[in-house]
Amino acid sequence: MSDSIRIKGNASVANVSCGFDCIGYAISEPYDLLTIEKRDKPGIEISMSGYRSESIPTDPEKNTAGKAILSLLNSLGSAQGFKVKIQKGIPPGSGIGSSSASAAAAVVGVNELLGNPFKNGELLIHGMAGEAVASGGFHADNIAPAVFGGIILIRSYDPLDILNLPVPKNLYSTAVLPDMTINTKEARQLLPKNVPLSSAVEQAGNLAGFTLGLHESDFDLLGRSMVDHFAEPHRSKLIPGYEDVRQSAIDARAIGCGISGSGPAVFALSDSSEKAVKIGSEMERAFRKVDLNSTAYCSPIHTEPPEILG
Repeated sequence: MSDSIRIKGNASVANVSCGFDCIGYAISEPYDLLTIEKRDKPGIEISMSGYRSESIPTDPEKNTAGKAILSLLNSLGSAQGFKVKIQKGIPPGSGIGSSSASAAAAVVGVNELLGNPFKNGELLIHGMAGEAVASGGFHADNIAPAVFGGIILIRSYDPLDILNLPVPKNLYSTAVLPDMTINTKEARQLLPKNVPLSSAVEQAGNLAGFTLGLHESDFDLLGRSMVDHFAEPHRSKLIPGYEDVRQSAIDARAIGCGISGSGPAVFALSDSSEKAVKIGSEMERAFRKVDLNSTAYCSPIHTEPPEILG
């Protein structure tokens, strides 16, 4: 059995407009790279490099990957120590699952080094413990797709019930990340404690429509369903030029467009790779109009768990 492993943790898009805290999907880029080595003594030693890594704590109790590993080891009653090197390809505060990517890669990598005592489904709760460090609460719409790949529905949190949704052929994602950050905890504090009954009913209908649209590969239904009555009306104010960015994606024939997680990343779905690239270019152009540089990541939905590179 190897004493070290190198593993990739992919970014993800959460909420997908109509599925606040209960739908997310994985994307191929960007991603974090983790190198995990066994230590001869207990404890987790973390070092960071890459995009905005200086802002991320290396204390295992305050680091998403470190906390996820500690949760896993505690459940096993194991005192095994690890050295974890995290190369950030996903900037923190991006809205595309930076904390989840590291946590997912960490638990999958450590599990592999320990001889795979857990199945991936059992690893999710430990990844959620890591994610909670960054978000301030237990939710799985980023960490679940980061662990499993694909499009994930969290039907219930108590008890935890995770469902893999079908990924239609020719469904592509564009995620555009402007050069700014939004703190996840602060963005959650903007949300109202209560929502009107009419909004809840509309959101439930949209979530059902989106789920059915995936099952039937009905992209028109997906688009009609991608309306957020919960978070976007409040969080859009944090993203300069958001309405114009969103409209630029729709004008470029996106299926739908919205805020990824807490933002500032904005995502769009489309039905071809050519459209995904065009949509990304138009959204970047719209961000430039408000003096924000941005980067577009275009890919099919990423359907695999964290990739072990060696």
